[in-house]
Amino acid sequence: MASPEVPLTRDRIVATAQDVLRRFGPEKATVVDVARALGVSHAAVYRHVKTKAELRDLVVQRWVDEIMPPIRALVARPGPAPKRLRQLFDTLIAAKRRKAAADPELFTAYRSLSAETQSVAAAHVDELVRLGAAIIQSGIAEGTFRHVDPVAASQAILFATSRFHHPAHAMEWSDPKLDKIYDDVWRIQMEGLSVEKNSRVTKQKRPVRR
Repeated sequence: MASPEVPLTRDRIVATAQDVLRRFGPEKATVVDVARALGVSHAAVYRHVKTKAELRDLVVQRWVDEIMPPIRALVARPGPAPKRLRQLFDTLIAAKRRKAAADPELFTAYRSLSAETQSVAAAHVDELVRLGAAIIQSGIAEGTFRHVDPVAASQAILFATSRFHHPAHAMEWSDPKLDKIYDDVWRIQMEGLSVEKNSRVTKQKRPVRR
């Protein structure tokens, strides 16, 4: 049983659940398995975590919380919106790739669990859309992005770039051509948002007066 000098907390339970996931995979990430790893009764764990589903939500939420602070910080950072928007997605992609490389067992488990913890995954996507929309809105205000629905535009970019950051595509991230493809996808997205690019297209389409 756990030593009384080491109190049982939700954070400790989640950290132990991560260790269990690394060693045994998602199938063993149950309240009973985590209690056994902690050396406590499952009743003690149930005082902090109500169900296996809640435990898995907490594990995935911790994983998300570890990668989000530098991404959130980009919204308030000074600088032109197009540059900050690219930095947001670059930072997201780099964070996911680091997790996949540094902790592959937990990353594989996270990829499996995220399909089950849909409320956490949906909240993560919603936050990314909001952050992107805030930067796009600032670009509209500064005159670098044309007038669009910022939320719809942010959502479109997030889904257009999903191959580069969604865990379901992790097996593709070692492709040496992927960064070039990402640059091409990004350029096309920005051409659709750019005031300057759309102004040139409008001028080209303008009929010649006789």
